[in-house]
Amino acid sequence: MEFIDYYKLLELDQSATAKDIKKAYRKLARKYHPDLNPNDKEAQERFQQINEAHEVLSDPEKRKKYDQYGKDWQHAEQFEQAKRQQSAAGGSGFGGGFGGGQQYAYSGNFDDDTFSDFFEQMFGGRARAHGSGRGGHYKGQDFNAELQLRLSDIYESQKQTLTVNGKNIRLTIPAGVEDGQTIKIKGHGGPGIQGGPKGDLYITFNILNDTSFKREKEHLYAEKQISLSTAVLGGEIEVETFTGKVRLKVKPGTQNGAKVKLKGKGFPKYKKEGFGDLFVTYKVNMPEKLTAEQKELFEKLQKSGL
Repeated sequence: MEFIDYYKLLELDQSATAKDIKKAYRKLARKYHPDLNPNDKEAQERFQQINEAHEVLSDPEKRKKYDQYGKDWQHAEQFEQAKRQQSAAGGSGFGGGFGGGQQYAYSGNFDDDTFSDFFEQMFGGRARAHGSGRGGHYKGQDFNAELQLRLSDIYESQKQTLTVNGKNIRLTIPAGVEDGQTIKIKGHGGPGIQGGPKGDLYITFNILNDTSFKREKEHLYAEKQISLSTAVLGGEIEVETFTGKVRLKVKPGTQNGAKVKLKGKGFPKYKKEGFGDLFVTYKVNMPEKLTAEQKELFEKLQKSGL
């Protein structure tokens, strides 16, 4: 498998900060998103690679392993355990000699087959012989997947079936899951090495906002246009919430930019009871064209000090 440089893929260098990585990911994910490139297989493949790069580089532990081991970062734990096991057996490390004075150096670019050969060479068959003993079990590879959902999809909990490596996995997605949030499904990764436990499946959610609301965790934000007369004299208006319209009274003398809170009309709290709030900001529509009569009325108001 051809090595993919995650830093180059995100148009970054190795000194990039976490903020740089997040910014680059969001920019490129929007550019290559399948919804914007429905018939472009190359863009879809690039989108998957961008998500894979983000999943690794945005996680400090994974990034550390990637920086050290390159494309073999997922085998980092096995390499470290192998070094410890070889050291305990009297060896002198990866560059040291053992098994009749032979030397084996880790080059940093093994695929799965050469990885297995590396262990066989390194321990002269001892790894297989002690596969069931203490220290001989290695956890399987962790899998990473991305699930795209609309904001309107996650207002309520829902069940989904994912196909990962040919296997169907049923899971319940809790209402209120966050954009970019990653959950772990234990034991649904790759098979263990030498009888070790299976790896885990990490699912990252990509939430597309298909509404007019702005979301911040469980709170929603919206703007509502009101007429100048309603702002001055007060009145009753209709406001859109996530579940439908509600009637709302506007106080006389409402200022442009004034905010009101609709308690409990926000988004579900993730894995908690209750809902957040909806905050509505009033935007007063200023008349652009006035009739002669309307202009005269405003002139009278101006003269009266209003």
